[in-house]
Amino acid sequence: MTDVFQGYERQYCEISASLSRKCTAAASQEGEKLKQKASEIKSGIDGAEALIRKMDLEARNLQPSVRAGQLAKLREYKSDLNNLKGALKRITAGNGQQGAREELLESGMADTLVVSADQRSRLLRTTERQNQTTDRIRDSHRTMLETEELGVSIMHDLHQQRQSLLHANDTYSFFHRKVFVDPKIVHSLCRLLNSNHVE
Repeated sequence: MTDVFQGYERQYCEISASLSRKCTAAASQEGEKLKQKASEIKSGIDGAEALIRKMDLEARNLQPSVRAGQLAKLREYKSDLNNLKGALKRITAGNGQQGAREELLESGMADTLVVSADQRSRLLRTTERQNQTTDRIRDSHRTMLETEELGVSIMHDLHQQRQSLLHANDTYSFFHRKVFVDPKIVHSLCRLLNSNHVE
């Protein structure tokens, strides 16, 4: 885990605890004091949301082994933040039924956000696997091309060796026919040998 993520996490926890205390205190307020407290809480919630976005970006840059745990923490923080938003709405609504209705809607949105974050993380993992597969295919293709070049080179060498062997065979056949088969040449060689022997 990075120090940056831990710093954001520490700040968020402090803000969240402070907002919880303010929500509890604001529940007993009315009129202008309630509006002032609600404004402070809203400002704190906005700051907490900004910290969560920063933590999200930081977590996505971590190694996969660490990333999953940090994203799970983020989901908890987002849920906590949604609870604080619900508490603020209940405080400012003044109407119990309206506050309860908005809390239900908020919890539904929270579930949607969690599902969306899960889908995003699955898509990122799938994209990462596809990139790795693409890299392996590129490596295999490069190896195949190198092997093909080597095969062409070997075939060329074998062709040259075949041509050399055929030429040597033709030369041998020519001399075999001329020297060992032609009786005149054999007779001349015998006379030459005899004359050299006599001397």
